Amino acid sequence: MAQDTVFAAELAWPEYQRRVARGGVPILIPLGSMEQHGHHMPMHVDVLLPTEFARRAAVEVGGLVAPPFTYGYKSQQKSGGGNFFPGTTSLDGASLVNALKDVIREFARHGNRQICIVNGHFENSWFIAEGIDLALRELGWSGIHDTKVVVLSYWDFVDQAAIAKLYPEGFLGWDIEHGGVLETSLMLRLYPDLVSLERAVDHAPASFPPYDVYPPHPEWTPASGTLSSPKNATAEKGDILIDVCTRGIVAALRTEFATRDRVAAE
Repeated sequence: MAQDTVFAAELAWPEYQRRVARGGVPILIPLGSMEQHGHHMPMHVDVLLPTEFARRAAVEVGGLVAPPFTYGYKSQQKSGGGNFFPGTTSLDGASLVNALKDVIREFARHGNRQICIVNGHFENSWFIAEGIDLALRELGWSGIHDTKVVVLSYWDFVDQAAIAKLYPEGFLGWDIEHGGVLETSLMLRLYPDLVSLERAVDHAPASFPPYDVYPPHPEWTPASGTLSSPKNATAEKGDILIDVCTRGIVAALRTEFATRDRVAAE
């Protein structure tokens, strides 16, 4: 049993208790989804990427990484292609809110007062906010008022300098990056064995009307499931993304939790 791991679930409970009891140990909770990512990538991209960013940040700040949420809120057509694709497996909003509320409350019960949600699925955002709000309310009823929760999505740390390198032909926005250059480049660097770039479909960026329709019109989404072409993705672009996102996440944790760098197995 590895004692130097940053993954909380790999620890025996006494070691976990020891680390939490020393204080100032952020717990990072990756929040993803099971969602199609085109013909060239697996359906757990949104789990793999936030978990890896959480791991890298935890190593830097002496934190722990909780087991990830592997299901997320329903894929929306303009950001994830739509919830009608085979394989995409989603939760109702209330289910996600209640599950996250319970997990936050449990980690606070253990003594954790520094919690970070590392989001990897755009559609989760507002449900994360609701789950946190309800968890903090319930903790307050129990007399626990010093829990702080940071929420971040790794792509929000991609600055303009990085965007210029990643998209020299012009950046069309994160909303149509589903299965495109960003995620594919990260996967090419971090999990190349899971990417079959030769199967990627090169197509024009998705174009949607300025309104939504329910039930959705599947024909609005490119048949590949991706909303922009991944043809310009490279592992080298993945390096740029890993660097800028990791630095941004670590800086956010140091700022909000005033963490000191320490060895996770200290």
